[in-house]
Amino acid sequence: MKTYRPTTKSRRFMTTLPYREMLSGARPYKQLLKNKKRRGGRNAFGRITTRHQGGGHKRRFRYVDFSYTKKNIPARIETIEYDPFRSAFIALALYQDGERRYHIVPRGMKVGDSFTVGEDAPLKAGNRMPLEKIPVGTFVYNIELRPGAGAVLVRSAGTFAEVVAHDARYAQVKLPSTEIRKVPDTAWASIGTVGNEEYNLVVIGKAGRSRWMGIRPTVRGSAMNPVDHPHGGGEGKQGRGLRRAKSAWGKPTGKGQKTRTPKKYSNVFIISRRKVGKKRKV
Repeated sequence: MKTYRPTTKSRRFMTTLPYREMLSGARPYKQLLKNKKRRGGRNAFGRITTRHQGGGHKRRFRYVDFSYTKKNIPARIETIEYDPFRSAFIALALYQDGERRYHIVPRGMKVGDSFTVGEDAPLKAGNRMPLEKIPVGTFVYNIELRPGAGAVLVRSAGTFAEVVAHDARYAQVKLPSTEIRKVPDTAWASIGTVGNEEYNLVVIGKAGRSRWMGIRPTVRGSAMNPVDHPHGGGEGKQGRGLRRAKSAWGKPTGKGQKTRTPKKYSNVFIISRRKVGKKRKV
């Protein structure tokens, strides 16, 4: 981590990642870039649907390939780059047929390394294969939920899942949330863990840096009026006055409460629920 001299109060504990050491320093590949307009958390009607979003620095969207449709064609890492839309770093991969695509970088992979997507690919970090070919105890990322649908699980910096069992055409995968879930054996996953594992150690340091990132302030519910939040009201500083914490819409939130929809369609695939609260053990 990169630290700073405490020239101001906000600089004293502020940390950043040493990007010059971690990235290749190349410019983004223009053919895989797109200008993306910020919506500030608003939908097509202009109504706020996601709070605490707005402002921020201009960003260009990178087309990252999560489908990995180029099978059995070796690819070589040309550059490792920063992506403003995700915590993980991305790599520009050059396939042997001349096509270039962006992919998420696994831990330990550097410029010049190669990877392969195929059923008979060797068990090496960065390679991709069906879950039925991956032995128990292997760490994986970029996991599909349906074969051919593209990776949707375990894509954030420093995360990994573990294959814990194979049973009845399903692989049982332990996710970063501690949930153990069944995934079809024919779904694909990448070997290894997502890179940039120090991302969670970054200290923002000051409110202005959050605004550069497009994050607006969050007001505590206890500081609101009763009409605006269940925790609001009271003379002076008050506790929430409720046994369990609630959101502004009265739904349970935080403090170790279970918030999953009771009749969610995917409940049948869950072997063990994720552990919540302060006593959670990974």
